[in-house]
Order: sequence, then C-alpha cells, then structure tokens
Amino acid sequence: MKFIVSRDVLYKNLSAISGVLGANSTLPILDNFLFTVEGETLTLMASDLDATMTATVQLTNVEGEGAVAIPSKTILETLKLMPETPLVFDIDIENHTLKFSAANGEYDSSCFPGEEYPAMKTMEAPQSFEIEAPILQRAISKTLFATGNDELRPNMMGVLCELSNENITFVATDAHKLVRYTNTAVKVDDTISFILPKKPITQLKSILSGVNEKIKVEYTTDTHHIRFSFGNIVLFSSLKEGKFPAYQAVIPKENPNKFVVNRKEFHKSICRVGIYSNQSTYQVRVSLSDERTVITAEDLDFSNKAEENITGAYTGETMDIGFNSKFLREMLENLDSEEITLEMSQPNRAALLIPTEQDSPEEDLLMLIMPVMLNY
Repeated sequence: MKFIVSRDVLYKNLSAISGVLGANSTLPILDNFLFTVEGETLTLMASDLDATMTATVQLTNVEGEGAVAIPSKTILETLKLMPETPLVFDIDIENHTLKFSAANGEYDSSCFPGEEYPAMKTMEAPQSFEIEAPILQRAISKTLFATGNDELRPNMMGVLCELSNENITFVATDAHKLVRYTNTAVKVDDTISFILPKKPITQLKSILSGVNEKIKVEYTTDTHHIRFSFGNIVLFSSLKEGKFPAYQAVIPKENPNKFVVNRKEFHKSICRVGIYSNQSTYQVRVSLSDERTVITAEDLDFSNKAEENITGAYTGETMDIGFNSKFLREMLENLDSEEITLEMSQPNRAALLIPTEQDSPEEDLLMLIMPVMLNY
C-alpha cells in the first residue's frame, strides 16, 4: 500500500485527534493511530475505548488499500521536527513494516495489523441538533474548569448539557463552585439532558478554536453515546452515566447584598492577598460596608498577613464573608466582562459572580462559589 500526503496536513490532523489517546492504556494497540486507506481517502483514528476521534485526508498517487496501526509517539515526534514536504508512505501490510520518505530522509518503523484496532461504535436512530462552533467552544471553556476530580462522585466529573425548546444549558460543579452557561441560540423540540465526560470535551475545546462552522451533534440516551461531526473530524464518546446534582436548588434566588467591582482589579487583589493566606485553606476575608471594602488574609503558622482596600460599589448590610482564594481567582479568570457583580445573601450562603454585561444577548453566564468559615 503506497500513497503521498503533505507533512503539514498529516501532522495537523494527527495532532487534532491525538488528545484522546490514553496515557496508560490497558490495550497496547491503543498507543497507535489507525491508518485506513480506501480509494483516495485516508482515515486517521485514535481511541481510548471511551472516546474515539477520526480525521479524513484526501490522498494523491494511491496504490492499494488496507488498514494498519502506526505507533503514535514515533510518527508524531518525527513529523513535529520535519518541515513541510510531501511524504511518500510505503506500507507492507503482510509483514507489518512501514517506510516513509521525505526530501532529505527515509524512516522505517514496525506497524501492527489494522484488524486488531477497536472499531468505532455505531449509533442506532440517534437524535441530533446543530450548534455553531464558537458557541460550543465558549460553553465548554466557561464550564470545564468547574468540573470535579473526585472519582467517588463520577457524575460531577463532566459537564451537564440540558436541551429544551427554549435554550441549551451547560453546567459544571465540584461542590465548591458551580458554573451555568445558557444560550438561547440553540433549541430542540424535546427536553433532554446528559453528562459530557471531561476528557473528550477538553479535546473538543482545543480543536474548536478558530472553527466557525456548524457542529452536528448526535446522541442516544439509551446507549449513552454522543458524536460531534464537523469538517473532516468526528468525535465519538460514551456519556457519563448517573444523575447530575440538582444544581438549581443551590442557586440562591434572593441576594440583597451586591458588590459591583472591576473584574481585573478584584482578580489582582485576590491574587496578591491570597499569597499570604494559609496554603491549605487559601482563605481570604472580604469585608463589605458602605464606606469601603477590605480584603485580608492571614497565616498564623508563618506570621503572614496581608490587607488591601479595593474600590467598588456596595449596596447591602455590612458583612464579612470568607472565600477560597484559589477558587475565586479561577472563576474571575474565566469571566470576560470589565465589571462583575458579587451577589450575596448571608456569610454562610452561596455567593454569585455575574458579569455586568453578557457577551451576547442570547447568552447568560452565572458562577456560584461556596463561602468558607472564617477562623480569624
């Protein structure tokens, strides 16, 4: 089997699908890319069993057809160090050998039978909808950081996607923080929800950057699978099973205490003061009153202490509330607006961070952070 392909095209597509490869795969064959040639089309595949990605590339000067598994690390590292040039592949399927040559070199490697590679699963009678790539990329970007890492609560190790005839909603939480992103540009006839696993949508987020076309999303809730298709790329994944926490119940409805502040200045202040906080709790105190707002942190073990005044508009009762500065900093970094509103009811109740201006009239972004008990 022989074919010619551009180095840039091959490297770009292999890089795009490589993110689903497992670091410690239980099946050695999954440390490889599957190359399948049919007619003048090369299909590249990567998989970790839970998620599979494919990319198709058009070829020239093709001789023969077939499928082989090629070591991913070897070919990626070789192509990364190679300039743009036509690559001539010569693959002996029977003897499991691979040779490819460029203008200034020739490279030989072993390969493996293509039939050993797990096939991509099929979906029977899936439901589907379309979503603009920038909306999907933004929705994932704004929620992904808030997903949990606790394997004892696997239903939090992903992003909830809710579809209705009014909007699409993405929600992520780790029980300490919560993010809800809603967009009315995407609507479906039915009301449905499913949990997107963290790893494949992390990969999806990275390859959607700069893409401006519509993404076709197909899903089956009975077999718990989802497929994203756009351009020459297909991402197929299992969905998380289990029930997502009832997040609506933890979002406070009445928050009479409001602090409007410049997001960047608030973020810088939290970063600076947080350096002096206890490095196991990262606790900072935010003291709010009509006269001034003060952010303080203290670590008695090392005699560290910091205090800053910050300018902002506060309406409400005088109160002191504690936050994990690491979580608060992370949330401020994932907001875009110039100003944000910190809405609170009581020092022991969840607080909301809301951008004063949403990115578009179709979008609604809300972040929630649980307070910490003040110990000084």
